[in-house]
Amino acid sequence: MYPRHINHWIGDAEVGASSGATFEKRRPADDGVIAHVTRGTAVDVGRAVGAAACAADAWGRLPAPRRGELLDRAAASLRAAEDEFADVIHAETGKPRKYAAAEVVSSADLAAFMASEGSRCYGRTMTSPVVNRSVRTVRAPIGVCAAIVPFNSPLAGIAWKAFPALVCGNAVVAKSHELTPYTAVRLARLLKDAGLPPGIFSVVQGLGLEAGQPLVEDPRVGLVSFTGSVATGKAIQRTVSERPVLAKVCLELGGKNPLVVCDDADLAMAVEHAVASAFIDAGQRCAAGSRIIVFDRVYDRFRDAMIERVARVKVGSAPEDDCGPVISQASLDRLGGAVDAAVARGARLLAGGARVSALAPGYYFAPTVLEHVDPLDDISQQELFGPVACLYRAKDLHQAIELANATAFGLTGAIHTFNSNRIEEFIARYRAGLVSINGPTYGAGPHMPFGGVKNSGNGFREPGTEALDVYCEWKTIVMNHDPARV
Repeated sequence: MYPRHINHWIGDAEVGASSGATFEKRRPADDGVIAHVTRGTAVDVGRAVGAAACAADAWGRLPAPRRGELLDRAAASLRAAEDEFADVIHAETGKPRKYAAAEVVSSADLAAFMASEGSRCYGRTMTSPVVNRSVRTVRAPIGVCAAIVPFNSPLAGIAWKAFPALVCGNAVVAKSHELTPYTAVRLARLLKDAGLPPGIFSVVQGLGLEAGQPLVEDPRVGLVSFTGSVATGKAIQRTVSERPVLAKVCLELGGKNPLVVCDDADLAMAVEHAVASAFIDAGQRCAAGSRIIVFDRVYDRFRDAMIERVARVKVGSAPEDDCGPVISQASLDRLGGAVDAAVARGARLLAGGARVSALAPGYYFAPTVLEHVDPLDDISQQELFGPVACLYRAKDLHQAIELANATAFGLTGAIHTFNSNRIEEFIARYRAGLVSINGPTYGAGPHMPFGGVKNSGNGFREPGTEALDVYCEWKTIVMNHDPARV
């Protein structure tokens, strides 16, 4: 099901690069080359944006409920093609197939949710102090939206952006991540079969500076939505701010998410959620729980139980496995270097810390747990995007919340306790976009807004109904009338 050559998708068809250049796509599970990918340039991006700009107005003038009907068909098609999409995601990321299939299901759920929002694109009617005047607001499409997507969830990553953008009446140009290039093209074909007009959804392949940068710079793009690293997100923000005409920018930039275990927690449950938060998808989740903060009184018991549970995590890409490979050899090398450096600075390695040699040449990094880590150490502060978690001691809730807030991120967080006073204090004082009680650090659904504060984002939320505010502009209408002229 995975093609040997992967092209752009522009104007309802696969299109090669204007330059003819390609690059390799390697399979994380075994380092094998599975495809050659079109290497896009500014010329290719310009063609995709041009097609979107030509098609956007007619799509935006179609009634929103009709646009929703298309997403309904897309949702049904995704469910019917679950196995095929799961195979593609599994090949591109290496994640165990059960997690790839779950990604397809959640993306179909989002399509169905956004389809229903086509009948709820509400504005407001307001009173006016002026005689014979009425005031109302309506949602208006932006036009052309750029969606720059991550590699870790290649279908959900594009669905979170494309589905709300489409129901709001926009055309979308998606920049596939170069490490997961085909998923968006396969989605484009599905949307075409569901009845989406030509030019409304395009996909460009290529590297960040060669394809992503021209997309961000194009003055016809009215919104850039990006999920990825802080450095790239800030660069996008700067680039857009320097354009002759500004555009809206939506950033979701990851996290360094804490899971707090209080001394009244159900330790067995807390261990299960801590392990799942840290190691599902090989820790390559913006909502991964990489900092486990445990009250002193139960620290030793929790640590021992967690290490025992980590030893039972099944590493591999088979259906029964729990922790797949990281996305590339470069990621594998970076993780090994980060752990080695932390140990050299005084951290104690409790589990993992190296490549799983039995699964080489696949990019498998053993689930890793460290303790005795300074909260200000690089490994405590930087998002690693891998299966690495650090344990920290806290004497009480006050210190636990201080530790939870002690990074530049604020995406998600969890607390395990049955004390309602502690729960409410954590909700009030921990600065993040999502707080989980007695659960993992992840868990957003299609109806839930997701995003963060500080370096985790710039204030917007995807998905949920709040995503409509990302992909629409508000227009205020002031209507004056003269009763004498009826």
